[in-house]
Amino acid sequence: MKIAITRLEKKAAGDHALCATYGHDCYTVSPLRAELRPERVALFVEAVHRGEFDCLFFSSALPAAIVGPKLDRCPRVIAIGPKTAEVLKEAGIEAEVLPSFYSRDFVPYLGDWLRGRTVGIPRADVPNPGLLDAIAAAGGTVREERVYALVPTGTELALDTADAVLFTSAMSYREARWQPRDDLILIAIGDITADAMRVGGHPPAVVGDGSLAGTLEALNRHMESR
Repeated sequence: MKIAITRLEKKAAGDHALCATYGHDCYTVSPLRAELRPERVALFVEAVHRGEFDCLFFSSALPAAIVGPKLDRCPRVIAIGPKTAEVLKEAGIEAEVLPSFYSRDFVPYLGDWLRGRTVGIPRADVPNPGLLDAIAAAGGTVREERVYALVPTGTELALDTADAVLFTSAMSYREARWQPRDDLILIAIGDITADAMRVGGHPPAVVGDGSLAGTLEALNRHMESR
């Protein structure tokens, strides 16, 4: 099966090889592009080096790639998944990995340790009030630094040769320009993306666990059951 995967441009490293291990081919379509904010990156890195945080949370691989190489010292570091942890490790940073691929599990993972602690989160300019409220409810303090913006490309997704399209985030679905087809299999990488697709009138046939590997496994199960 040929799968179009929504990714930021030049951020699909490893997708083709991983898809091949599950018996599929894939290519990248980009409904969004990243617009870096260097001044905010610098502010965040300076705050880390001043020791203002007890913990850093990297909720995707891109902020890890942007910020990680600039850090000379770190407090406790949490990564949302093994890919993000791998990017941090390449920058010489050892990170703990959440047991799921969702930021909602950050607070349950740290538990009582959060009380009285300050968490630094470099991220996209996309609100996540649920995470902030959960940290505050656990007695922690959080500082988000929105080190890049996600900007719609306005380019229609090239899906003519695709058997399936895999949306990797709710925003990549909401901002995508694309033409549905009756024979096009719609895939959500996780339940948050799936909810957005249902609200938008395009319920996914396959829902993953928040990771590409887990989503490909779910796709194969779906195909076997047809």
